[in-house]
Amino acid sequence: MIPQSPLSPLIKARSQTFKAFYATIRSLRNNTSPVDPQADVAPPSDNDFILSILRANPSLRDTRSYLASFGISPKKPQAKPPTQTPELIIPPPPLPKTSSHTKIDATEHALTPSPVIHSILNPIYRRTSLVKLQGPFTDVQLDSITKGLVYLGKLGLVSVIVVETDDRHKGDLDERARIIDEVMRVVTSLEKQGARTRPVMGAVARLGPKPGSAADSNSDPSFIPPETHAYPQDLTPIRSSLRAGEIPVVAPFALDSFCRSVRVDANDLIAGLACSMTEAAALENSSREENEDGSTDPDAVDLTPLRLMIINRHGGIPSYARSGYPHLLINLNQEYEHILETFDRRWKSTHPTALSDLALARTCLTYMPSTSSAIMVSHKSPSSMIGNLITNKPAVSSSLPHALLQGNSKLTPHTPTLLRRGLPVQVIRSVADIDKTKMTALLEQSFRRVLDQDAFYKRLEATLDFVIIVGDYAGTAIVTNEPSPSSSQPISYLDKFAVLPSHQGDGTVDFLWVALHDESYGLGHPFAANPNGGKGGVGEGRDLVWRSRSNNPVNKWYFERSTGHLRMGDWVLFWSDGEKRLKIEQGRRGSDGLSFIEDWEHGRLGEWAGVITKIPSAWK
Repeated sequence: MIPQSPLSPLIKARSQTFKAFYATIRSLRNNTSPVDPQADVAPPSDNDFILSILRANPSLRDTRSYLASFGISPKKPQAKPPTQTPELIIPPPPLPKTSSHTKIDATEHALTPSPVIHSILNPIYRRTSLVKLQGPFTDVQLDSITKGLVYLGKLGLVSVIVVETDDRHKGDLDERARIIDEVMRVVTSLEKQGARTRPVMGAVARLGPKPGSAADSNSDPSFIPPETHAYPQDLTPIRSSLRAGEIPVVAPFALDSFCRSVRVDANDLIAGLACSMTEAAALENSSREENEDGSTDPDAVDLTPLRLMIINRHGGIPSYARSGYPHLLINLNQEYEHILETFDRRWKSTHPTALSDLALARTCLTYMPSTSSAIMVSHKSPSSMIGNLITNKPAVSSSLPHALLQGNSKLTPHTPTLLRRGLPVQVIRSVADIDKTKMTALLEQSFRRVLDQDAFYKRLEATLDFVIIVGDYAGTAIVTNEPSPSSSQPISYLDKFAVLPSHQGDGTVDFLWVALHDESYGLGHPFAANPNGGKGGVGEGRDLVWRSRSNNPVNKWYFERSTGHLRMGDWVLFWSDGEKRLKIEQGRRGSDGLSFIEDWEHGRLGEWAGVITKIPSAWK
C-alpha cells in the first residue's frame, strides 16, 4: 500500500534502511578492480563480434538511432498505374467477432509484411567512416584493428582508411616506399580477415584550400580550413571501391600545383576528404534516382562521413581532471581551448599526436553532420569501436559521479575519447535574461505538457539560483533556492532538467549534467573548473535535491547519477551530496573512511521531503 503522507516512510525507517540510502556511492569509493593492460591486444575470436554488440548494451533509443542510420530505408508509396479494366478485388477473410479495437489491430497485423522478409529484400544501408591508422603497429596489433574494422563493415559502417606512420620523418628518401609498404600491410591484414580491399596509391586530393572557400562558412576566427581539397571526380577511386564492396586503403599523397604526387600529412588529407566527401554526397543525394520499385540502390554507399576514427597506440586525450586518464566525452564547441590550456607538457611524450588529432576532429566535425562523432581509440580497444557505432556514446558516461568513475574497471589509460561538435553552454542567474518563449517551447516539448507560464516564471522570480542553457535552448537545467525550516542556507533544488527530443542521444544530456555538476554539488573540485560560463569550479559545493515521478523512465539514469534516493508514494526523491565536503572529511579519517550517515546529515531527508513535496506543479 502506498503511504499517503510523504513523511511516513521516514518515521518507519531504521538505521539499516538509512544505510541503504548512502550505499549507492560511498561503498564504491575504494572498489577498484585490477585491469589487464594487455586486454584486446590479440585478435578477438569470431564470437567476439556478437559479444562486442552485447557488451555495448544499447538502449531502445540507441537502437532506434542506429536503425535510423543503417536500417531499412523507407520506400515512397507508389501510385498505381491506370488500368482500362476494373481490378479484381478479393475481400479478406472475415475476422472473428470481437471489439472494434481488436479488429483494427488484426487488420493492421494482416497488412504488415514479415520483418524477416522485409529485411532480406531491403539490405542494410551502408554509411562511411574516415579512419586514420596512426602507426606503426605490430602484426598482432594490426590484425586486431583490422578485425574490428571488418566487424564494423558487417554492421553497415564502411571504412575509408588513411595510413600514417610516426617512425619515419617526412622528407626521408624512402618515405614514399615506406608508406606504400605500410598501405600493403594494412591491405594484407584486412584480406586475412576476409575483407575485400583496394589500395589507393594515387592522389585523391589536391594541395591547398579549395578555391573560393577562403572565407569559409565557419564563423570561428580560430578555425583553419583544410590544407587539401578534392573535387567529385577526384574521389572516383574511393567511390568505385565502396560500390564494389571493397575497403579503400589510401596513401597520404596529394597533387601539387605541378600535378606531382607529393607526401602530405595524413591529418591534412583526412580533413580535406571530410569536407569533399560531404559535399560530393550532397550532390549525389540530390541527383540520385530511386529504382522503379521505389527501393534505393543496394550497392549505394553514402559518402557522407558518419564517423571519424583515429586509431593510435596511446588512446584518447589525457585529462587533468582524471590524473592523466583520458577525457571520456568532449564538447568541442565549448572545451577545445580549455583542453589546450590544461594539457600537461609531460603528456607530449606519451601522447605525441593528441593535440593534432584534437584539431583534426574539430576540423572534420565542422563539415560532417551534426549527428556525427569522432573517436580516438587505442589499438588495445578495438571492440570499443563497435560499442561506439551502436550507441554513439563514450565507453563510460562522463556525467557519472566521480566516485563511480574512479572505481570503474572500464576507465583505463586506453579508454577511448569520444568527441562531438557539441553546443555552447551558458549560465544565467536572472529571470530577465531568460528567453521565455524559447524556454517554454523547450519545456513543453521535453515534458509533453502545457506549462502554466505565469505561475512558473513568477515562482522563479522569487527562488531562482541559476539556469544552465545548452545551445539555442536545446537543453536546460533550472536550479532554485528553497527555504529551509532549520537552516539559514536554502535547499538547492533542481526544478527542471530538460532536453529537446531532437537532441536526445547526441551528447547534450551529458554536457548539460556535467555543467550542472560544476555549478552545484561539484563546486570546489579542480575537475569542476570547466568553461561553462559560470563559477569556473570556484566555491563550496551544496547538496543538490530533485524529485521525479516514480514511473518516470528517466529514473534509471537518475539512479546512476545520484548519491541516494527515497521513495515517497508517487514520487522519488533524489540527491547528490556536495563532493568537496565529503572529500575533505574522507581525507581526515584516512583508512576509516566515511560512515553511511554523517552528523550533519541526520534529519535532512525528512526536511527535504517536507519542502520538496509542497512545491507546486508547473503544468496546467
